[in-house]
Amino acid sequence: MPHQQLGDMQMVADPGLTVNQRELVLKIQTSSKMLAVGFVLGIPLTFGGLHYGITQQPSGFVGALAGLVLLAVGVAGYLKSAALRRQLRQITPDAWRSPAANLPGARKAATQAAYLNGLLVVLSLGATGWLLVKGAGWGAYGNSFGFGALLLGAAIPAALGLAAASTVPQLLRVIPAGAKVGRSLYSVIMAVGVLMLVNGVKNGEPTGLAVGGTVTLVCLTAMTLLGRAARRMRGETV
Repeated sequence: MPHQQLGDMQMVADPGLTVNQRELVLKIQTSSKMLAVGFVLGIPLTFGGLHYGITQQPSGFVGALAGLVLLAVGVAGYLKSAALRRQLRQITPDAWRSPAANLPGARKAATQAAYLNGLLVVLSLGATGWLLVKGAGWGAYGNSFGFGALLLGAAIPAALGLAAASTVPQLLRVIPAGAKVGRSLYSVIMAVGVLMLVNGVKNGEPTGLAVGGTVTLVCLTAMTLLGRAARRMRGETV
């Protein structure tokens, strides 16, 4: 699978991939850019435009229409990426039910991974709700720009939660790819935790230190456990 090298801002194809896998990975990266641009620009423009059109001037609806076009681009990128990922799974061993699926250790590891990814769903949706509630205190509902930015921010953890939820059925079938996806999703949240931790150190904020440190520790522990679970699901010795 593709991996991110430290210090790079671009996904690099794993040298262990076959030629067909590498071609699919590159196509997935291209369609993922469409998805990212469409949603990152489309969500705030659509909802911010609607907010402005309702509360200020009808011209806001023009911006909302442009946002809908961008969202359509994002949806097209998502559908294309999903189709390519299905093709990639067909030629990736970890995307199939493990040959060791009947072993008690593999089933136990799959169950543990499902619980960890389920925890990620709860945390992600909780973060979404927290942002929407805190938005009132930040005054985000009172202006169009803030409203659009708030919904974009809330959409990110919501998307992580949905992605994590989609892996649970895979894990219940003892498919190791579900654990690998969970590790990737936890790494995104851990990056946020590290950022909070660094800011807490720089600004001398105990709350930032506590929250950032806790998030980082939880994510690092979950990633370690998911890595072990994936190996056990394959029947490897841990």
